[in-house]
Amino acid sequence: MNASPEIRFELELAAVTDVGTEREHNEDQCGHLLESEACGLLVVADGVSSAEAGETASQTAVAATLRTFGEQPPGTATAKRLYRAVQQANIEIYDLATVVPELRGMTTTLTAVVVDRGELTAAHIGDSRLYLCRDGRLVQLTKDHTVAGEKSRMGLMSKTRARSHPDRSVLTRSLGRELIVPIDRISNRLYRGDTLLVCSDGLYNVLEDDEMTTLLRGDDAATTCQRLVDAANQRGTLDNLTAAVLRVLDGPERPAASAGLGARIRSIFGRRDG
Repeated sequence: MNASPEIRFELELAAVTDVGTEREHNEDQCGHLLESEACGLLVVADGVSSAEAGETASQTAVAATLRTFGEQPPGTATAKRLYRAVQQANIEIYDLATVVPELRGMTTTLTAVVVDRGELTAAHIGDSRLYLCRDGRLVQLTKDHTVAGEKSRMGLMSKTRARSHPDRSVLTRSLGRELIVPIDRISNRLYRGDTLLVCSDGLYNVLEDDEMTTLLRGDDAATTCQRLVDAANQRGTLDNLTAAVLRVLDGPERPAASAGLGARIRSIFGRRDG
């Protein structure tokens, strides 16, 4: 009996961060790691401006996540590698804030995404976002850990009002605030032609979903990131902004949607825990 041919995967990823048009310092930080043609990691963090040393918090979060993910032994499950890396980042921020008086209270958002042979695994805390762009449709896979976001999910506030509400950036959960922090875990299956966008609120608070969808089309990942950042800056964003993009250049084609509405919804949204 002939063995099934091995499925080829190829990813392309890039990340760009920018100080924006109004701020003097960039409290956003981003990073990426292409471990192989089939495995890549994107990380975006947004230091909290109201806390001291938000810039240090975001830099520590990204550096610790990338380092810890890469240091774990071969054969460790990808999801376990990612969650360990993010927990380590949380511990390092918390410890640093504890021993350095000038850094007390520092905290950050963090959204880290690994794609390994078409399997998406994400760890998320805060209000940076992960989007999936598929067949010309942009879907937010993460939920915002903000006062306004929680009110919207509870039906106490419309999504439109939540977007401009004064509490839209007031975090209910962030990295480094506590020694042990609950982290949302997200999984999904990706296919050839899918694109992921990880971004900070400096980008999505300025650009509408349909604008980001249009800007994600075509070109390589690095050009796409820069195009998104430039568009937000031209609009006059008041915040730092970051865009990280991962494209699935090669992989299996998405199966035809023939298994019913429930299966189609799950194929788009994946599984969320947290």
